[in-house]
Formats: sequence, C-alpha cells, structure tokens
Amino acid sequence: VPRFRIRGKMYVAKRHTKVTVEVFEAYLNEILTPAQRKQFAETKELDTAIFYPGLVRCRVNCFDSLNGGAIVLRLISLDVPSIDDLTLPQVFKKIVSKGQGIILVTGPTGSGKSTTLAAMIRHLNETEYKHIVTIEDPVEYVHRSRKCLISQREVGLHTHQFHHALRSVLREDPDIILIGEMRDRITVDTALQAAQTGHLVLGTLHTRNAISSINRLLNLYNPDEQAAIRIQIAESLLAVIAQLLVPTTDKGRIAVHDILINTPTVQDYLLKGEDGDVFRLMETETIEGMQVMNQALYNYLIDEKITPTEALKVSPDPQALIRQMRTGGIDASASARDWMNEG
Repeated sequence: VPRFRIRGKMYVAKRHTKVTVEVFEAYLNEILTPAQRKQFAETKELDTAIFYPGLVRCRVNCFDSLNGGAIVLRLISLDVPSIDDLTLPQVFKKIVSKGQGIILVTGPTGSGKSTTLAAMIRHLNETEYKHIVTIEDPVEYVHRSRKCLISQREVGLHTHQFHHALRSVLREDPDIILIGEMRDRITVDTALQAAQTGHLVLGTLHTRNAISSINRLLNLYNPDEQAAIRIQIAESLLAVIAQLLVPTTDKGRIAVHDILINTPTVQDYLLKGEDGDVFRLMETETIEGMQVMNQALYNYLIDEKITPTEALKVSPDPQALIRQMRTGGIDASASARDWMNEG
C-alpha cells in the first residue's frame, strides 16, 4: 500500500488498494523510458526525474527489495524558491555573492540541501551576469536563464558519467559550478582546482554539522596527504552551512543551521586543526553571520515557531540547549523528560 511522508513521518494512504505486480509495472511504464526500464532491470536501482508540464516535477528512485519493486517520488516545485521565501538567513546572499571559493551545504538526506542550493542559484540568477554550470544526478529544480546563463547537465542524460562531466566542466567557461555531492577525492580535487582558478563552487555533504564537514573531506585522503589538503581547503573554503529540518508549530517544517564562515581567524584555526576554537568562534562571532545549531534552535523557540520537544530531538548538544532554555525562561522540564525517555 502506498505511503506518504508528511512533515518527516510516514503515513499509509487511505482508501488505496494494495499495489500488485501488474500495477507496479504500469507505474514503471508511465514513469520510465524504455532505456531506463532496461537499466533498472539490469542494475535493480535507478535515479531519475520526471516532469508533468504545468503540474509538478518529481525526483524518482526505483529499487528492488525483499517485498518486490518500489518507487519513491519526491515532489519538487516548478517554482524555484528564493532565499526570502524559505526564510533562510540573509547572510546566505552575501556568501553566495562571493566570486571565488567553495560553499558547502551539508545535512542528512531529506534535509533540504537541494532546495537551499536552488535558492542560492536563483539569487545569483537575479543579481549577477555570469555562467552557471550544474552537474546533477538527477536535475531537480529547473532554472531559467535570467541575468545568468545557466547550463544544467544531468548524469545519464547529458553526460554518461559524473566524472566525465567533472573533467570537462572547467573547459565550459563557467563562473559558478554546482557539483552536488562531494562524494570522493576526484570531486574534491576538481572543486579545489576550480576554486583556486577563480571559480565559485557549490557542493554538498551528508554531515550534520559544519566542523565535521571539513574532517569528512580530509578523510577522503591518505594520512600523508592530509596536511597539504588541509591547506588547500583552508585557503579555498568560503562557508559551510549545515542544515536540518524541524517540524513547526503551524504544521510545516523550517530549516535550522550551523553556519561557519571562513574569516581570517577561522582560517588560521583550520590550518592548525583547532576545531574547538572554530566552534567557539561560531558561537561568538555572530556579527559575521556565524551561528551554531543550538542558537538557531533557541531563536525559533523564543519566537514559538518550534516546540522544545522537537528542538531537543535534533539538537547536537541537548544538555546545552536545556541549560540555554532554562536561562531564557523557557520551560524545559517536560521536554527534557521526553527527550531522556526517547534516548
């Protein structure tokens, strides 16, 4: 029986019959091209996107399982949201307007990384006269060229392999490159090379906080290579934005962020590998736009946009958040008990 994910939770569809093998095959025929059907039959998994003009765009994943075939459809709005639409921090506009360097948007699967990146691309498209090249697997939000020329390339459709597109991207006269997930050292090498040769690079990682993102990149390399790569990352990095989605009191969801901006002082600490000092700067240097996740959660608690229970579920340091809530006069007792019981 089909299920829907609503505000992060799975619900069984009401008044819907069980999907038979015949119905599933009909779904595949509706969604996939003959070539994609062949690929799915051979590999048992497939990523793609479908578009129904004037209605919706969907990211599609097909896979085989013990219970049989399955399809996951993720709805994507035809309208690319703006930074203001998503109520993202205004510092994102400043960060993405830098002409050169690497911006990482990180978070677990389903945390809205692609949507945040799309909003950043929209801001550039409305304010800059540049060439943006994206390498996506698959393309999610479709951008129309406005002030920017935007060239979107989908793996499997416009290039046979992700790494083939990576190798050629610097020859395509880009100013800005979106390369999606920093999945391996080849991708990181390309991002560093692009940043060091005057390009702005946008990428993602599946890390839950800003500081661990840098260590994730370093761990892609051998220990004897990490000192040199640390220097390159410290010199090329513009910002790391770690993002989580939290259910709101009005039955929606809102993004909360760790924001690390590579100021000269941060760069010095990164070169020395002093993660604790970087974290303390993120807590205190808010004038630069930096913040830690707990501060973002606390601000939404003050505004009554989220509940203490939901905040504690996603907090990287629940005990510290409880102390902050008590200091700020927010009743944390019941929520703390719920959090400890769940833990």
